[in-house]
Amino acid sequence: MNMRFRPNVTVAAIIRWQDRYLLVEEQERNGRHVFNQPAGHLEHGENLIEAVMREVQEETGLTLTPDGWVGTYLFSTPYRKLTYLRFCFYCELTQAPGDHAPQDPDNDILACHWLTMPEIRKLGRRLRSPLVMECFEDYLSGVRLPLASLKDRRFCV
Repeated sequence: MNMRFRPNVTVAAIIRWQDRYLLVEEQERNGRHVFNQPAGHLEHGENLIEAVMREVQEETGLTLTPDGWVGTYLFSTPYRKLTYLRFCFYCELTQAPGDHAPQDPDNDILACHWLTMPEIRKLGRRLRSPLVMECFEDYLSGVRLPLASLKDRRFCV
């Protein structure tokens, strides 16, 4: 059987202000409420940085440019038989974020929460996937990659 493997390419953002991190509370299709970094799918015609900036704007109402990225993660869901290829970025705010609210066209973002790391760890199984904590652990261990290491080559034919 010749099946083509096509992982879902996603982006996520770790957004830090002092000792708090921004998570979005989402409602999954099954009605379950989960917590995630602002994240979503890469869309046709955008590069990874454009995608994460768009997702942050839609899900949090913040207009931010990432400072760098933390890593690339591959995750296969056993129950949905899907594979995700996640690029996780980070942004460390130097000024208070002010008021902001989701501007989500999909209407699945319920709220934004600024949480400490102990509060995030307590969420446990309420985190959307194991990737959420894995990204945080890498970030907390000091992993920082420059945006210049991401290459965007668009070919004209």
